[in-house]
Amino acid sequence: MNGELVSRLLEGGAKSGFGASAATAPGGRLVAWIRAGVGLVSLWMLRSRERRALARLDDRLLKDVGINPADAWEESRKPFWKS
Repeated sequence: MNGELVSRLLEGGAKSGFGASAATAPGGRLVAWIRAGVGLVSLWMLRSRERRALARLDDRLLKDVGINPADAWEESRKPFWKS
């Protein structure tokens, strides 16, 4: 799939031809699944990035934001799919 088609599918609305009835249209379920999948992968990427950043903070910075170093270590070791 080219990038323009993917972005049109994910945007929805009049420009892509998917309106409010997209869920009942023949391709609507596929679009809903794609959107859900993209949302899930985005969430996983955000968690992974935040946990790597948390692991890089020193004790002084952790204290500034009110996080115990042990809690930060535990959180940073979680896999990306766990909340």
